[in-house]
Amino acid sequence: MRGPKELAIAVRKEDDSIVIEERPIKSITDKLKFLKWPFLRGVIVLFESMIIGIQALTFSANQAVEEEEEEELSNWELGLTIAVALVLGILLFVVAPTTIARFLYFIDNVYLLNFLEGLVRISIFLLYVTLISRMKDIQRVFQYHGAEHKVIHAYEYEEELTVENVRKYSTLHPRCGTSFLLIVMVIMIFLYSFLGKPGLLVRIVSRIALLPIVAGISYEMIKLSGKYSRHPLMKIIIAPGLWLQKLTTREPDDAQIEVAIKALKAILPEEKTVKTEEQVAI
Repeated sequence: MRGPKELAIAVRKEDDSIVIEERPIKSITDKLKFLKWPFLRGVIVLFESMIIGIQALTFSANQAVEEEEEEELSNWELGLTIAVALVLGILLFVVAPTTIARFLYFIDNVYLLNFLEGLVRISIFLLYVTLISRMKDIQRVFQYHGAEHKVIHAYEYEEELTVENVRKYSTLHPRCGTSFLLIVMVIMIFLYSFLGKPGLLVRIVSRIALLPIVAGISYEMIKLSGKYSRHPLMKIIIAPGLWLQKLTTREPDDAQIEVAIKALKAILPEEKTVKTEEQVAI
């Protein structure tokens, strides 16, 4: 769980105990205030979230290998793994759809061409998520993902954070990273339509180069969806993202909910203050 100034990672160990790691969050935006401007802040949040993700994965993985008396994973090893994953992600969700769209160049309408490329990209993403969701370990990850959402819902509705109270809430949340990915893919369709119909290499490079801009726009959209999630019109807009979360979340058990509660409580002040959608990031 990430708060405005602190990060908490909760991991359940083999002996059923829950170990919690708390760390302060130091953002470059604290020094360079202009990076908090709309459309710039989304790019910074994306990169900082990647760094935090690496740190969290390192801590979690090291808890597991520590119990098996194996050598702990270094930041360098996990960083390399994440770098490889990012490259594969770009190949799968940028290069592959763009290359496939090359076979549709007989279509003169640029907007239709980019729309079809976007459909290919979304289809690849859905297929990817569906396939990995069949893995037992990933199913467990998706359960913890659902537990995270339930706990944040309970907090936002000012419920006491108990397993019983949290259990009744939905595993779907408008500020989820899954919804963010869907918004990214939709924004890509509109933004890339202004690039015309260049050659394949230029097409691929331009799409990769514009990813920070896409991320910045998408971040502002996800913030709006979280702020006005109860507005009737916004409910319609965010519905596809919530449907997509049905693939990336599962109903957690009580033990997983307990872990999520521990993580959230670790970043909350001793006494609750007036909260905003900024207080807990997903």
